Amino acid sequence: MCYSGVKVGEHGKGVVQLVMTFCQNIPWWAIGTFFHLASFVLVVCHCLRSRREATSALLWIFVAWSFPFLGPLFYLSFGINRLPAKGWVKAVHDRHFLEARRKQEQAEFPLAYWRAMYDMVKAEPADAFSRGLDRAMDAIVGDFPLLSGNCIELLVGEGEAYPVMLAAIRSAKHHIHLQTFIFSDDVVGREFMEALAAKAREGVEVRVLYDRFGSTFAQLRGLFRRYRRVPNMQIVGWTQANPLKRQFQINLRNHRKALVVDGGMAFLGGMNINAQQTHSGVVRDYHFKVRGPVVLELQYTFMRDWNFMTGEGAERCLKESYFRHQEAAGRATVRLLNSGPTDEMGAIADVIFMAITSAQREVLIASAYFVPTRAILQALRTAALRGVDVRLIVPYRSNHIYAGMAGQALYVELLAAGVRIFRRRPPFMHAKACVVDGTFVLVGTANMDVRSLRLNYETNLAIHDAEFAEVMKRILLDELSQSDEVIEAAWNGRSPLKRFAENLAALLMPVL
Repeated sequence: MCYSGVKVGEHGKGVVQLVMTFCQNIPWWAIGTFFHLASFVLVVCHCLRSRREATSALLWIFVAWSFPFLGPLFYLSFGINRLPAKGWVKAVHDRHFLEARRKQEQAEFPLAYWRAMYDMVKAEPADAFSRGLDRAMDAIVGDFPLLSGNCIELLVGEGEAYPVMLAAIRSAKHHIHLQTFIFSDDVVGREFMEALAAKAREGVEVRVLYDRFGSTFAQLRGLFRRYRRVPNMQIVGWTQANPLKRQFQINLRNHRKALVVDGGMAFLGGMNINAQQTHSGVVRDYHFKVRGPVVLELQYTFMRDWNFMTGEGAERCLKESYFRHQEAAGRATVRLLNSGPTDEMGAIADVIFMAITSAQREVLIASAYFVPTRAILQALRTAALRGVDVRLIVPYRSNHIYAGMAGQALYVELLAAGVRIFRRRPPFMHAKACVVDGTFVLVGTANMDVRSLRLNYETNLAIHDAEFAEVMKRILLDELSQSDEVIEAAWNGRSPLKRFAENLAALLMPVL
């Protein structure tokens, strides 16, 4: 007798027939149960193979058990954490780029002056609180020193930010480097592209780096294709997903928003290149005009990302013409903070945690999306319990409903500890800012949510300057005046159905 082309003897034939008879007599539900249990055990073992968030692990275990076949398949598609490997590739690249920079600095030129400039403008904050915080930042982001001689100018909303940014673009003489998460094919996006293209035709070098996920609609509508043939203008989409290479990871988004003009002026903040409109009107957002030595750090961050996506050589990306000598432009001491799933992972989250735990008098925070790490949540609670005046400003209604509801699930424990929460009335507040003790300010692109602090590539500025801190405090107090405070008794009286929905959304916190 032969099965599948293999001859078997009488004994083997009897065994095969016995197995086939046994299988025929087993009910289908038993076979299904076996595979369900086997796949569930495999999911559990894989979840426990490496340490991960308890909430995340329990959620996937629950899904694998509650949804036979579909649950394990969903885990296989979305639950396996491939971020370390992806982040490792970027981390290795960043280290190589840093080594190339150091070689340039050690040579006679072109970046030797950069090292000398650092020696002249490296600074130490004046007050004890800021000095202690900055010493800790030295250990976290030592490759980006605290630099003095900077001027930081607040720009509120598109009415203030876009005209100044467009004027800077139109004044460019040598190069323009623009990086953004969302680049829209709307009136604002087209105005920026036309301004960039006009300068490129004049001979100015123009580089545009946009996130392909955030700019999906502009990509599909062909906004960037219209400018591909403009001389001196390069347009590149950021992505670490490539189906041809079996890479389906869309979590690693570049959320940075920076514009550097001629290496001497930069812009950074929460504003994308789009008409910032929602159903409730113009979006409330902050952007910042930056001058001084820290502009070099923003330039370096852009060129590092550009080199990673394009492969353009470090010797070209680090040309002296992109890193010109910076005269002192103001009195602010500033340290650039980059964060992402690389060697810099958690840098911004660590600084937020340290700033809150070190606060003695006051913590003011505005965040478009408030779904923080457990450590930051505990820092806010303990600061309030110590008697620090902790006030949190969030949008009255989030444009991402699930993120807003997940954040609301945290209000009870914050309110119980004495944290005051204010819901900013429309228009939607997309701002990100933190002011501590009237001397330290943290602003930039990162929201206070898990996605920004762990998954996205972000850039913030840590600013030690009492004058600028006063400017930011005034703007945050203005936000408070247009907000409704969450009263603990009233909040605890909300409906059970609302609590259920919030707690359900909170289960997704590890990926929000």
